[in-house]
Formats: sequence, C-alpha cells, structure tokens
Amino acid sequence: MDNPDEAPFNQSKQVPQPKSSGFFVEVLKFFFIILFVIVPFRVFIAQPFIVEGASMDPNFGNGNYLIVDQITYRLSDPERGSVLVFKHPLDNKQFLIKRIIGLPGETVQMKSGIVTIINKENPEGFIYKQPYIEFTTTDNKKLELGPDEYFVLGDNRPVSSDSRTWGAVHREEIIGRPFFRLLPFNKINILPGDFSD
Repeated sequence: MDNPDEAPFNQSKQVPQPKSSGFFVEVLKFFFIILFVIVPFRVFIAQPFIVEGASMDPNFGNGNYLIVDQITYRLSDPERGSVLVFKHPLDNKQFLIKRIIGLPGETVQMKSGIVTIINKENPEGFIYKQPYIEFTTTDNKKLELGPDEYFVLGDNRPVSSDSRTWGAVHREEIIGRPFFRLLPFNKINILPGDFSD
C-alpha cells in the first residue's frame, strides 16, 4: 500500500516567482534616498567645490577638490584668517574662495601692502601679520565694514580679484568654509589653509 505522506515522484515543485513590483519598489527607495538624504546633505550640510585659478596660491591651487562645510558659519561667526567660499558680490551665480581679513564693524587699511585693522579693541589699529602669503602688493586701500560685512583677500595678492576691487562680502553671501581637501592626493587634509585667530 502506498504511503499517503509521500508525494508522487513526478510532482513538480512550485518555484516562487519574483514579484513584478520589486524593481519598482527598489527604484522608489533609491529616489527617496536621493530626495531626502543626498539633496538635503548637498544643500544644507556640505557640497563639493573645485578651485579655479591661482588667486589662493600657494595654499589652494587650481583644480583642488574641496568639500565645503555649510553648517559651521550658520552656527558661529567666521573668524579672521579663515577661508571662505562665497557668492561673488557682483554676480551671485559665481562662487569664489578667499581669506577673511576684516570682520564686521572694523576698518581695514592697506598701505604699501601692509594691512592694519582698526576696531573697538584697537582704536589705533594693529598690523595684521599674514604668514600664509608669499607675494604681496603695494596696494593702498581703506574700507569701513558694516555690521554684516567681511573684507576678504586672495593669498596670491598680485593676481587676486577681491575686496580691494569689488568691496565687502555680506554675511548672506557666505556659503561655508573648506572642510576637507580631496585632491590633489598629496595634499589631502582637514581644514586646509586654516589660519583663523
């Protein structure tokens, strides 16, 4: 007598078929990751920036690939000596990288390339030393900064277009600061070019 618990030899097994909606679900997940993780990260936290030109030599060369921190300067004030990535005051579609020399409310005076800072703590002014520059100029310039304005200069003064030419940078034009340098490989570092007070 046949055992009723045994399946017939020729009975085929049922192979589960992949659901046709599986691919659509995966695409949808990918879309939501981009929409809710990557896009906010790029817009609010960090974004890549490629240096163009020689205005920040020798600290930032043409083609340097940077990750820009967009959070720090929303929570705290930029400091003198730190590097900014910001929108060009005369063309907000263009991004620039320069170094902060003068802070809000200060007066920046340049005589033969020597920078003097006048503020409440130093009404007679003090000479601001800049160990990060190799080449200076004989510029003469004086600019009084408003309550949300910054005076910025390129490290390579002879070729830089900066606050000497187009004036101060406003706080709302600031994108952030270079947090990480990815390229070139021999210069990978955190907070590249930082000489903040």
